[in-house]
Amino acid sequence: MSINPFETVVETVDTSPPVSDETKFTTCYMCACRCGIKVHLRDGTIRYIEGNKNHPVNKGVLCAKGSAGIMQHYSPARLTKPMKRVGERGSGEFKEIEWDEALATAAEWLGDIRKSDPRKLAFFTGRDQSQSLTGWWASQFGTPNHAAHGGFCSVNMAAAGLYSIGGSFWEFGEPDWEHTKFFMMFGVAEDHDSNPIKMGLGHIKTRGAKFVSVNPVKTGYSAIADEWVGIRPGTDGLFILALVHELLRAGKVDLQYLVRYTNAPWLVIQDSGAADHGLFARDDEGRPLAFDKSSGKVVSALEADITPDLSGEHVLPDGRKAVPSFKLLAERYLDPSYAPDAVAAQTGLDAATIKRLAAEIAHAAFEQEITLDVPWTDWAGRRHEKMIGRPVAMHAMRGISAHSNGFHTCRALHVLQMLLGSIDCPGGFRYKPPFPRPAPPPLKPVGRAEQIKPGTPMAGPPLGFPMGPDDLLVDDAGNPARIDKAFSWDAPMAVHGMMHMVIHNAWAQDPYPIDTLFMYMANMSWNSTMNSKGTMEKLTDKDPETGEYRIPKIIYSDAYASEMVAYADLILPDTTYLERWDCISLLDRPICDADGAADSIRQPVVAPDRDVRPFQEVLIDLGVRLGLPGLTHEDGSAKYPGGYPDYIANHERAPGIGPLAGWRGADGTEGGKGAPNPDQLKRYVENECFWRHEFKPEERYYKHANKTYLETATKLGFIGAPNQIIMQLYVEPLQQFRLAAEGHGANQPPEKDRERIKRYFDPLPIWYQPFEESQVDTGSFPMHAITQRPAAMYHSWGGQNAWLRQLHGKNPLFMNRKQGEKLGIADGDWVYVTSHHGQIKVPVKLMEGVNPDTAWTWNAIGKRRGAWNLGKDAPEATKGFLLNHVISELLPARKDGYRYANADPVTGQAAWYDLRVRIEKAADDRPEAVSEPQFPVLKTAPTAERPKGPLQYKGRRGQ
Repeated sequence: MSINPFETVVETVDTSPPVSDETKFTTCYMCACRCGIKVHLRDGTIRYIEGNKNHPVNKGVLCAKGSAGIMQHYSPARLTKPMKRVGERGSGEFKEIEWDEALATAAEWLGDIRKSDPRKLAFFTGRDQSQSLTGWWASQFGTPNHAAHGGFCSVNMAAAGLYSIGGSFWEFGEPDWEHTKFFMMFGVAEDHDSNPIKMGLGHIKTRGAKFVSVNPVKTGYSAIADEWVGIRPGTDGLFILALVHELLRAGKVDLQYLVRYTNAPWLVIQDSGAADHGLFARDDEGRPLAFDKSSGKVVSALEADITPDLSGEHVLPDGRKAVPSFKLLAERYLDPSYAPDAVAAQTGLDAATIKRLAAEIAHAAFEQEITLDVPWTDWAGRRHEKMIGRPVAMHAMRGISAHSNGFHTCRALHVLQMLLGSIDCPGGFRYKPPFPRPAPPPLKPVGRAEQIKPGTPMAGPPLGFPMGPDDLLVDDAGNPARIDKAFSWDAPMAVHGMMHMVIHNAWAQDPYPIDTLFMYMANMSWNSTMNSKGTMEKLTDKDPETGEYRIPKIIYSDAYASEMVAYADLILPDTTYLERWDCISLLDRPICDADGAADSIRQPVVAPDRDVRPFQEVLIDLGVRLGLPGLTHEDGSAKYPGGYPDYIANHERAPGIGPLAGWRGADGTEGGKGAPNPDQLKRYVENECFWRHEFKPEERYYKHANKTYLETATKLGFIGAPNQIIMQLYVEPLQQFRLAAEGHGANQPPEKDRERIKRYFDPLPIWYQPFEESQVDTGSFPMHAITQRPAAMYHSWGGQNAWLRQLHGKNPLFMNRKQGEKLGIADGDWVYVTSHHGQIKVPVKLMEGVNPDTAWTWNAIGKRRGAWNLGKDAPEATKGFLLNHVISELLPARKDGYRYANADPVTGQAAWYDLRVRIEKAADDRPEAVSEPQFPVLKTAPTAERPKGPLQYKGRRGQ
């Protein structure tokens, strides 16, 4: 080495060293985004994960979660072998068993139930991405007691959209990133659809479009918004309807769009007290009626070339009066109670801000109209030379959904879009296939007592879309048929079920006792439940008379030693997502975008190094052992002897329609519909594990009324016929329920539910104070408390990932700085957070970017000691915490003693974000201080070996 200090030393650095001797494509599972990934391997072990540049979802972009999949795969929290409980529930005492014993035990338990009363199986899955399989399996078993996590996540978002416009946000739709000029985002955290949203936001900000984020917390996406609207939680619906008020008052509504594509001109019967009051007037063939100004007659509203009235009162053939639904809407929202000045205090926003935003929306929609020189033909055969667009796009997610008024808030957002004429037009919200579908979809839930027979599949799915009281799953006395009370008078339109109520109701044996609770990927003893402490107690509670557990048997499948594992009797260990086949299906949660249909698979990148099996494989094996007709031939042999890959390629849900849409037909030349192709998975692997059908330019907009698209969607199997999909400004099924509550029809609600149904089943969106807020003393509990999902974590999985833990190893309670100073609270102080239900002790961090009346924290960071094979002093367990401990799954008791679920009354959506709390300074922090409550340390279940030193990646495994 030279000692000359002035000599330039040139060092050669290889910026792209070879990291692998093999690469494989698959689909990420580190969040619900389902990006395409390219996995690099060396000597058969995973070395590096990068984004797939050819994949339609992420186009090569990969986030911290996706890159950290290595440490998820090599996590010490991985379960290693089937287990059977030998100690008390919750003790974590298990013995390892072989798969033959595990499956024989499960089949014996489940078989006894199926032979006697299939309802006694409650089969609920968490955030898995194979719900088309699990729901179908439940139907084959014969139990109505099945659902997934949607009931405690975003069912308000899905139900409101599917009943209103035949689609919804996120998986069902997206903003027109290329053309929008004004983008509003409501209540979206950073964990859902993260890479496409990040790419989209970068695109619109580069183009100069305005981005407005409505959220109580200014983090993530909100932090880069051109304008942050720091609204009070639970008041988004009131804010949206104030925008509607301003648009109506200014005449900034697309009446032509409403006439062509919505039920705005349909006549609504005005005959108070009658059995059909508030329903649409119809002709003898059941077609809705409208008043045609050209002919001066009441005619079918479905005729293409009429000039319907939107504002008058008209006489029906039977002499009664009726008005267009738009007239009812306009009269309601033009009322001064919806004016910005009237709602400002409640929302925490300035009236001037609301008025300005309404004016900006109107300006973008009507003064900055988008015109594309793309001819297209509508459903009636009318040719249009151009595609005209209102460049205002909206997107929303769980933040506005997870309230007890969330269904109507989400409905209000769709009404706002319809009034602007911005749905599926250039610059607006765009449907993703297989949507739009008829609003609502025609599928009805199955599960009433007369539809359940021992040893027999149900005649339909356990989930669906009720159109009125006749579709409810109740008995003659109005009692629920399902253990979670979905599709009962408690929550008539619970289209995703009510998973958050399953354990409570099973413990309470209300409406009946069950025998076995079978769960997958559902951490229901900890972060996926309201009232965590109470839930753990219910899982371990015994009947004092018999000494037996009130929930007799619990089967649980997971890949990791989550908090829930300790509360199961039989553990069926799952693989990681890099060790199995999976199907991201158009029957389930597809990966489409507005310009094309797509689905994908996961393939095994490496073989398991533990005695574990993919849950889907286990489910099919159990189905064969149980003799389920959909999985066995008449002689009892397996229909899919090759297991889950065999099922994916060869199963048909309907003729020509299977789990995957690509390379169908015996020769693999068909897409969407076609006979099974035995080589289908091979074709997917050859195409980097995805399939995509690109829409022609003339098919890409106005999908609800675009003749060419509707014909293509029919050919691909998305819809049954190429008929126009009419958006529902006024949702008639809601009025059907209200009429029942008023005493009409054969199926009426029990007396305790009548006023509730009358109040909340309004066919036009309403706003009301969230239930908890209206039922507790807000003077004693003056603040809102909510959670947000961090960008680097997807639910509780990420909290045990060695790389991601470096970003979020603990979570403080964030408060507005001025509010903290007012209460004498400083950064780093510890506080008590008290609700009507319970109390926690947590550390505080002050910040500016949060609504003054709101405290918040990152969700699912806090862990229970002993879980996930974390170290005994892991900060997630000592400094981290959950708000779940102070959230009740039930509302305060009514005068008659009945306690409804802490949920939306229409859909049963868990009202996580209605929480009201009091915050008080606790004792000074000490080095040994830990968050409260703390629970006994869980005994670590048999898991992958934990290294003696720090967790780090050394090339072969995370150690």
